[in-house]
Amino acid sequence: MKGLLSITGIVLVYMVFALSSCALEQEMAAPPAKPAAPMVAEAKKPPAKAPAAKVKPVKASGDIGLLDLEKNYMILVTKEGKLITADFNNKTKVQKLVPGPSKMSDINLGQNAAVTYVKKGSKNIATAVEYAVKAKKGE
Repeated sequence: MKGLLSITGIVLVYMVFALSSCALEQEMAAPPAKPAAPMVAEAKKPPAKAPAAKVKPVKASGDIGLLDLEKNYMILVTKEGKLITADFNNKTKVQKLVPGPSKMSDINLGQNAAVTYVKKGSKNIATAVEYAVKAKKGE
């Protein structure tokens, strides 16, 4: 009987050990697969950029409400009462309606003008300004 008990004990210990090792094998996760190495030709290519949409210029006309030559911006008041703020630079084409080139400093407040501008981000950038020269009294 002692022999049977000791054999049963050994078999039980062996089975417990065998079952626990099987359980550990199932719990162990397989190592993650290595990602495929990128092709050399693809690695050298720069990322493709989306083509920038071409912005169409907008033309608005009204009276000059403000002209700041130090900060390079102007405010145009349309006939509907809408205020349009436009920045300008030395590339902005300024022209009198009586043909001839002009400068921003030649424009007076309240003069009728037409501003062509493009929207860049949150700013309106003037590309051209045409203004009418008021006739002087006696002309």
